[in-house]
Amino acid sequence: MSAPVVLATNDLPFDDEGWKKIEAMAAPACLVRLDRQDHAALCAVLQTAEIAIVGSDIDQAFIAAPKLRWLHVNIAGMDGSARPELFDRGVIVTGAAGRSAPALAEHAMMFMLALNANLRGFETAQRKHQWGGDGARDLRALFGQTLGIVGTGATGKELALRAKAFGMTVLGYCRRDRQSPDGFDQVFSSDRGETLTPLLERSDFLVMAVNLSNATRRMIGREQLSQMKPSAIFINLARGGVVDEEALTNALYDGRLRGAGLDVFEVEPLPADSRLWDAPNTMISPHFSAVVHDRQDRTLRIIAENFQRYRAGEPMLNTFSAEDIYDPA
Repeated sequence: MSAPVVLATNDLPFDDEGWKKIEAMAAPACLVRLDRQDHAALCAVLQTAEIAIVGSDIDQAFIAAPKLRWLHVNIAGMDGSARPELFDRGVIVTGAAGRSAPALAEHAMMFMLALNANLRGFETAQRKHQWGGDGARDLRALFGQTLGIVGTGATGKELALRAKAFGMTVLGYCRRDRQSPDGFDQVFSSDRGETLTPLLERSDFLVMAVNLSNATRRMIGREQLSQMKPSAIFINLARGGVVDEEALTNALYDGRLRGAGLDVFEVEPLPADSRLWDAPNTMISPHFSAVVHDRQDRTLRIIAENFQRYRAGEPMLNTFSAEDIYDPA
């Protein structure tokens, strides 16, 4: 019997040492490295590949691969690769969730600290050589305020721990009914029939850290925004599609929210004529966060662990299922 084929594409962010580790993980299987742009070669190898490890969302060639049993896509958000055709065939689909969770949590804290402290107001005053600014004495610390996190996965957990270090109350909302992770004071679950309402009503900051799927598409809309405190700040690190962007924009301009920190958008790059650019007390970053210093090692550890679990027939890390399917239509 010939050795199984493992396909790996060159859009994976590995240096020479990283590729050597991938080769060692794949052995004794035959590892085939290919240029992601060489469509003909990809289609040919996918006729026999049992495992595929890629750096970006897949296309039809991967969906049609007849012998594919495990697909690893080296990104956290799988809305482009959690495909029903794969799940129907029993293909295991995994991602890289958690690899950059500490950096994403820091990004959320950056938004929270800067917006809460009116950092832009102090910068403006400094440029004017002005001592202080309007409303400075009305500002209050993060200490004692309430953070609501939608999504209690890797990023949500990292953020909860950081928020607790600031003395905040941390609420969470997730799909599964399970024990609350460390850092959360209370977690609401859709599996228990609980809604977002209590979290929305109590939160001074609301952070979106949930995967985009059919279930989460525009889960924050006009109704949900109306349940939030006018003094609340909305932060989105998930995907632009989890919020009704027009409803959010109107809420910011109408003063129904204190501000927003936005890293993701329905259309990216954010169009130059988007009203969000000039929305009151809104900070925008270009779907970007700082890189953790050991990003490659963290990535390789996830893949190595999943190779071991795949061969042992054990449940794998960061698996996606039919519940994660996203159909933008």
